[in-house]
Amino acid sequence: MVSGQEVTKPHFAFLPSPGLGHLIPLLEFAKHLVIHHNVHVSFLVINTEASAVQHQLLDPSTLPSDLRVINLPPADVSSRVNDSMKVITRLTYICQESFKHLRATLIELNLPKALIIDIFATDAFFICKELGIPVYSFFTSPTKLLALSFYLPKLDKEVECEYVDLPHPIQVPGCKPMRTDDLLDQLLNRKDEEYRYYLQHVSRLTMAAGIFVNTWDDLELKSNWLNAIKNDPFYKILPAPPVYPVGPLIKREEVVTESDEFILSWLDKQVPNSVLLVALGSGGTLTAEQLTELAIGLEMSKQKFILVVRKPNDLIAHGTFFNVGKDRDDPVSYLPEGFMKRTSGQGLVVPSWAPQVKILGHEATGGFLSHCGWNSSLESLVHGVPMIVWPLYAEQRMNATLLTEEVAIGVELVAVSAVAGGRKVVKREEIARVVRFVMEGEEGKVMRSKARELKQSAAKALKSGGSSYDLVSSIVESWK
Repeated sequence: MVSGQEVTKPHFAFLPSPGLGHLIPLLEFAKHLVIHHNVHVSFLVINTEASAVQHQLLDPSTLPSDLRVINLPPADVSSRVNDSMKVITRLTYICQESFKHLRATLIELNLPKALIIDIFATDAFFICKELGIPVYSFFTSPTKLLALSFYLPKLDKEVECEYVDLPHPIQVPGCKPMRTDDLLDQLLNRKDEEYRYYLQHVSRLTMAAGIFVNTWDDLELKSNWLNAIKNDPFYKILPAPPVYPVGPLIKREEVVTESDEFILSWLDKQVPNSVLLVALGSGGTLTAEQLTELAIGLEMSKQKFILVVRKPNDLIAHGTFFNVGKDRDDPVSYLPEGFMKRTSGQGLVVPSWAPQVKILGHEATGGFLSHCGWNSSLESLVHGVPMIVWPLYAEQRMNATLLTEEVAIGVELVAVSAVAGGRKVVKREEIARVVRFVMEGEEGKVMRSKARELKQSAAKALKSGGSSYDLVSSIVESWK
């Protein structure tokens, strides 16, 4: 139960679906509300199939006193999920089983003033409607995907073929045409269960009392996506809920281990803007062939680097989504023979996981080769670091286009079809070329300058008087 002392402050609840890409931004928003807007938060957590890193992030000793972590009872999903299942289908099943306890938990919490969920926790809409609790959605991807998601139910009714077979780009209302090559994985096969579940979740977005998006006004000026949602007649007729840019909300603090200290000490010895961070997110994995090309390409570039690496996976690109932090294999066993010895003065190889925010915030870091997950993209922008985009799965191709063509702080690697199996591979020569392009070329300096401008505007947005800070203040006041 909420104590008498706690109920003197407005009480809100958060409910992210599993996966660090969902948990981290909702947790940061919860912290922001507690620290800056004088509220109490109950942070409801699904521990079923949770990673070791999730438990570390939710250590109560590291959180504000008015942010209380509440674990939903564990759910038995053994009969419904397996390792070969795709991400959204698996997330949906886990949420469905875990939410069997949600109604009782919310009643025990004396019915918070509002519940904030992410895109895959939409079953909560029906439970909260029964209890009279308004539900807000926190959209953890860019407004570009939000605009498409609002449009998807109409698109689904009007288009008979596969979207990738359309002879022209998709015209999202009020926005620039969207290339079918950029569509997220879940829209590539409409016969797949994964498509059905994504369509189901986004069809419920209109049930939200409002939608928080992890972006800020200055970033949105680079494109027309947010403006379209607010002003185009299509979204008014839906009607689309109010959309609130409240970011950029990124992880600000990280636990630094002894091995992390070694990384930071190594960075201290490097000259400013000289090191490329290579990290492909909490779930990203490369094939064995592609990992070899990446390693040799970094070596050929002659640039300083930190390579966060994990065991290759030839089957799926999100091989560690559900077990991040558990794959501490010895990189010697899967990196090219002699690579670590030859590059010992050039770079560092870090198994599985590294303090990404700390590295991006270090003055020695001058570039980021990233999978373009939205959290990592925002971390790069907040620290003024230009990017080399390497999208792997989900909506990352869409994010990559946004960063390279609209925000113009990133450059794309060009892949070719490999001889064996026809799978696309980025070759070592291309990797070496683009790394040098960003780290020592004039174009790289221009991107770095643009990234630093966004760094300044991002910091301003989150301070009192800034666009995101003041918007959140007004929302909290309306809740009170």
